[in-house]
Amino acid sequence: MKKLILILCLVPVAGVADNTAPRARDLGIPFDGTPGALNAITDVASVTVGHETIIEDFPDGRAARTGVTAILPRGKASNDEPVFGAWFSLNGNGEMTGTTWVEESGFLEGPVMITNTHSVGTVHQATIQWRIDQGAADSSGFWWSLPVVAETWDGYLNDINGFHVKAEHAQAALDAATGGPLAEGNVGGGTGMICHEFKCGIGTASRIAKTSEGDYTVGVLVQANYGLREQLRVAGVPVGQHLREDKVWTEDVAPDAETGSIIIVVATDAPLLPHQLKRLARRAALGLARIGSVAGNGSGDIFIAFSTANEGANQADPGVEVRVLANENIGPMFAATVEATEEAIVNALVAGRNMTGNRGHVVKAIDHSQLIDVLRKHNRLVE
Repeated sequence: MKKLILILCLVPVAGVADNTAPRARDLGIPFDGTPGALNAITDVASVTVGHETIIEDFPDGRAARTGVTAILPRGKASNDEPVFGAWFSLNGNGEMTGTTWVEESGFLEGPVMITNTHSVGTVHQATIQWRIDQGAADSSGFWWSLPVVAETWDGYLNDINGFHVKAEHAQAALDAATGGPLAEGNVGGGTGMICHEFKCGIGTASRIAKTSEGDYTVGVLVQANYGLREQLRVAGVPVGQHLREDKVWTEDVAPDAETGSIIIVVATDAPLLPHQLKRLARRAALGLARIGSVAGNGSGDIFIAFSTANEGANQADPGVEVRVLANENIGPMFAATVEATEEAIVNALVAGRNMTGNRGHVVKAIDHSQLIDVLRKHNRLVE
């Protein structure tokens, strides 16, 4: 563990996230809607997020560029207080465990975990152990848990078959979960991820949805790892058709269709029931489409949405009352989800940093100055 800590101290050269780096709005990129104070999923009160980033190089040329991200709907209280939830698969070449029970029960119990494809099992078991260690089992010692663990594939930059994610990494991400501003880009589960052939990873954004029943917050967090360069659009501009240098895939190995994956987590404090949250989760697909994704055959585009309202709704108490936002007033929630998803993905792109990884593979981040130039030429920059 001391070796890992030493390497993490040197991570700027390896391309780990920089919390002081500009976000998409700082570059003048225009977005619709009004963000929350942090423009992050943590604008939804009680939501906390933790990252554990794994950067390590080995003498034989292998490299670990991976990690774990944890999203807790009610912070540490998530173990005891489930939230209404729902999920949606736009294209299912991917994994998100626990979704059959979310679908059946209408509740998300515990955290949402995101990691790489081959580490789902490790993170799943570690999450159960973490919940037990929190003292949530009953007096008999019995505990029953079906964690939600999602993945995207980081095997180009990461030695994915080296199984570098261990139980302690998942538990460290859970223990580190806090509110406030969040690291983006090459961090946590997004450490080794690529989207539109640029270095990418974790991104987040939020929106204030104004309904006739009051104002509510929608927050989105993505782990983006999908898309071809030519598909990329930013603020409606076909940026990927202009920024064609440093593509990951050379012509002789380029896939003929979009592959990769994206996990999208949507949080809100609006009082929505599971079937309404399913509708919200579906709208994340429209935000993804704004960036240019076509959800190709090889892509795993899987989304989950939850509401932090209606605390105690899962209790066997006949006195519990549930509030519901009327369907007639849900339109602003849809718009907020689309807008926050779009910006979260662009934030993940902008936060990406050049990375050299497994077997010397290199993925370049999007060049901010070149991106600004393209948007300015199309009159899509906020000067």
